Amino acid sequence: MVQMFLISLFAVYLVTGDGLKPLPQLSSQQPESGAEKNHSQIRVRQEPIHTPLIQVNVDLVVIYVAVVDPYGRFVIGLGPENFQVFDEKVQQTITNFSTEDTPVSVCVVFDSSGSMGEKIQKSKEALFQFFKTANPQDEFMLITFSDRPLVIAAFTSKYEDLQNCLLLVQKASGKTALMDALYLGLAETKKASTSRKAMLLISDGGENNSRYTKYDVKRVLKETDVQIYSIGIFEPLALRARTPEEASGPSFLAELAEISGGRMFSVEDVNELPDVAEKISIELRNQYVITYRPSNLVRDGSWRRVKVKLLAPKGLPPLSVYARTGYYAPR
Repeated sequence: MVQMFLISLFAVYLVTGDGLKPLPQLSSQQPESGAEKNHSQIRVRQEPIHTPLIQVNVDLVVIYVAVVDPYGRFVIGLGPENFQVFDEKVQQTITNFSTEDTPVSVCVVFDSSGSMGEKIQKSKEALFQFFKTANPQDEFMLITFSDRPLVIAAFTSKYEDLQNCLLLVQKASGKTALMDALYLGLAETKKASTSRKAMLLISDGGENNSRYTKYDVKRVLKETDVQIYSIGIFEPLALRARTPEEASGPSFLAELAEISGGRMFSVEDVNELPDVAEKISIELRNQYVITYRPSNLVRDGSWRRVKVKLLAPKGLPPLSVYARTGYYAPR
């Protein structure tokens, strides 16, 4: 009998041979597990890991992995035997594996440009919902952008301060400096106090006023350890009549998410925004942490491609894996 836990947006489910059974409601905190257990030479531990994510000055690679089912529910309960990691197509030995909820620093990048129009109020509600599901140890900063990006609030664990700042954003106006805002956000995350970093972008994907380019943003992203989650607010495909820069927004946001191991959520109905924001918050707290020491220790500064493969237990539906796609080797 296959047993696996699935976390939906508001409930936890247990998959057994008898089907999908709901479990009692859980809080945002992960339940505590027992003592350490051994699996061959892999150490499975539940205490927090504070090793930095993929960094160029260490010989360990740490990857956060999210696993979801076809309905978007998060799958927990998997073990190290269910994962394989390939570094430049060479399988690696997993040295540490855990599933704990560690503190995270989130840089919120909020589009307040004219193209957001009436969508801005629901976008603020989505952020309020995101903050509600935060842990006390988490910290947040806020960047808004229209003609240019502006740091509204530095990293703080008092998300109420960010909510008060958002209340000052009354209406959407100006052009859209999306690339400049992303570039600034990636730079500001270096000031975070936690080892785990993420960015939440809420935008319609438009761009018409930046100094930096898509290439600049992707280059800097590959050099950081930031997971990018974006909520793209787009018109229905049949109604989109936008500039080439705006039309390419969805694919670019999806590309950033793929590189960083985050996700891009496309929203057409603004009433769905709060639920999507809460889903992202829950995903950040239900990820696997995989650590390995690369077999290639050559310090050539090259881009190393990483692939995480899932070996799902029999009886489960097709599962999707989200993880960072690479890192720069040390020099």
